[in-house]
Amino acid sequence: MDIGTEMVKDLREKTGAGVLDCKKALEASNGNMDKAVEWLREKGLAGAAKKAGRTTKQGVIEAYIHPGAKLGVMIEVNCETDFVARTDEFQALVHDLAMQVAASKPDWVTSDEVPADVVAREKAIYRTQAEEEGKPARAIDNIVEGRLKKFYAEFCLLDQPFIKNPDVTIKSLITDVITKTGENIRVARFVRYQLGA
Repeated sequence: MDIGTEMVKDLREKTGAGVLDCKKALEASNGNMDKAVEWLREKGLAGAAKKAGRTTKQGVIEAYIHPGAKLGVMIEVNCETDFVARTDEFQALVHDLAMQVAASKPDWVTSDEVPADVVAREKAIYRTQAEEEGKPARAIDNIVEGRLKKFYAEFCLLDQPFIKNPDVTIKSLITDVITKTGENIRVARFVRYQLGA
């Protein structure tokens, strides 16, 4: 199939990927735009993993006050350069992350930050629940791990479903921006204030 410049341009506008990568994606997917986007995302995920070790000393601190002024969030999101920190894409991501914290009340940024005693307590609760539900002994470990993942999805920011699109996790949302900007991005910390809480 002949891949025209208009197709490459459309894919580039959709994904922010480079011209050559867009052309390769369209060739690999026989001109199917959705498959090309998927191909680029898969490639981007690998690229984001390579960037994960890079230093992030720039970024922004966003303050979000929910209408009514009874709920507020401060969040620090870091990137590699001040140039990226000033882009509309990065600013929009940080704003979305602040709104996510306001709406979803996470306690930690990642599951790695959950204290070991909390993880042990949750596992013990899930094990007891599974045993009391009469689940087969050989299935209990898998049940406990599955319920622990649900716990992380509720209380760890990066594991939460995005409030604007629940089919996407916050980690995936950040990875998409990493792919587009070409820089490592990480959420350093956040604090959520609620009046009377």
